[in-house]
Amino acid sequence: MGVRYIPEKTKIILWGLAAGRCQYDGCNEKLFEDPLTKAIFNQSYIAHIIADSPGGPRGDLILSEKLKTDLTNLMLLCDRHHRLIDIEDEAGHSIDRLVLMKRNHEDRIRLLTAISDEKRSNIVLFGANIGKHDSSLTLKCAQEGIVPFRYPADAECIELSLKNSSPQDHTPEYWQTERANLEALFERKITQLRAERPMKHYSIFGLAPQPLLILLGTLFGDIYPADVYQRKKEPESTWAWLEDDPTELEYQINGPKKKTDYVALKLSLSAPIADNRVTKVIGTDSSIWELTVNHPNNDLIRKREHLSEYRRVVRSLLDQIKLHHGEDVKIHVFPAMPVSTSIELGRVWNPKSQLALVLYDQNPKSGGFGKAFEISYA
Repeated sequence: MGVRYIPEKTKIILWGLAAGRCQYDGCNEKLFEDPLTKAIFNQSYIAHIIADSPGGPRGDLILSEKLKTDLTNLMLLCDRHHRLIDIEDEAGHSIDRLVLMKRNHEDRIRLLTAISDEKRSNIVLFGANIGKHDSSLTLKCAQEGIVPFRYPADAECIELSLKNSSPQDHTPEYWQTERANLEALFERKITQLRAERPMKHYSIFGLAPQPLLILLGTLFGDIYPADVYQRKKEPESTWAWLEDDPTELEYQINGPKKKTDYVALKLSLSAPIADNRVTKVIGTDSSIWELTVNHPNNDLIRKREHLSEYRRVVRSLLDQIKLHHGEDVKIHVFPAMPVSTSIELGRVWNPKSQLALVLYDQNPKSGGFGKAFEISYA
């Protein structure tokens, strides 16, 4: 470890504050484990922000001696970043910059270790082929997204994605394959595992065509305590909630112009959906309901309150449709909405008390909306 004149007590406290990880911004490397062999050993370095001698990096005639064993002047670093700040790029690492790195790292560790056991959550990732591209979900993004409201219950996530799925989302085989895969994986990785050992909470991250996200929501329902997350694109891509965002949403429900036994629901949240795109598929003799907002867009859901209000509104809307049309109709769902609202639609839907859902998906290769599959109480 070096720097032998630093009291052992100070070294131990520094290790605790850093949680045994490199404090350099963006590194966070474990300093008690070999990255390749996973063997346990100490590979840390204690570095000085203000050098312990006036002639050292960022040294000072007075402060070097005064602060050479002071905890506030010490950082725990890996070998690479220890050499970087003291040798390779001393000029690029000012005192203020290093102080900020140390503070941010220790604040983060303090926050995470202060979270109670009730805040543990099992991260669930669900991605499916979208067009020609695979989903871009990562465990790291999800882990960063749930803090500070939750923290990961395990080092690994529960992945429900189908690897190397060959059908693309404009083919009938795609819906059959992906639905069967999702239901089977959910049974094996969620239902059975929950029976074997208690899992108190789930954090759900999804990037997939909307019918599959709605299906995922129905599988979780309200039986499994869960939070659903939304990727934000502006001002930068993140899954973390932007609690200080000033945006306020006003959801609007537009009722049908006529009452028929063929019921459609447009979810015009990320983009407007014209009526003729619906009637082209199910015919003109239909009752079309709509849930929308003032300015539909993909970056609509930015904080938890937006999603909470959506759940309340969509639950009320499903009840209204059933009251208006009776229990013998199905709701043909035409979605254009953020991924989190797709999942929450499924979670809000109650198979024992609400109408069956016939789900459609918009795909240019299909020439518009095409039927994916139906969800009903069996």
